[in-house]
Amino acid sequence: MLSLKKVPTAECQRLCHRVVDEICSGEPPGPVDYSDTWSLAEWLDLKDCLSSLLLKLAGDGSSDEQVLAGLSDVGAGYGAAVLSVLEARREELRRALLQRTHLMSRASLQDFDWQLKLALSSDKISSLQTPLLNLSLYVREEGALRSVAIEMGREELNTLISSLEAANKVVLQLK
Repeated sequence: MLSLKKVPTAECQRLCHRVVDEICSGEPPGPVDYSDTWSLAEWLDLKDCLSSLLLKLAGDGSSDEQVLAGLSDVGAGYGAAVLSVLEARREELRRALLQRTHLMSRASLQDFDWQLKLALSSDKISSLQTPLLNLSLYVREEGALRSVAIEMGREELNTLISSLEAANKVVLQLK
């Protein structure tokens, strides 16, 4: 990100707007426009960093102070330029994030069922006494309802619960 200092802050703001244009509409700013300032490798790295940064800041609901504190290493003027673009286009960036997420899978959870079992032994161990959870997920995908059955132990269940709690936080932040 330090290579942002190669351009005036006004140009930095224009560059950030062009990166947002790429995120939202797919029209990338051309490296030819900035070939006097950055090499191709620097340009691609900077563009990827700016895209990731803007999407992260738009998605996590950071306050202005948090954004400026996170950008303190690039200078106050550049941080303010990024912040002004973020403030002006946050909703566009959020819609782009939602669209990207939706494109990953069109499946949606319709219902679930669970069953707790206690495995007393196995063919290799005579005394096991391990709790197992059978989770049945009923997923609607392209109009068809299908069932996905999962069996997991305690550690896997804790991992699943942690992942679902993290996903819920993200959803609540996007509302």
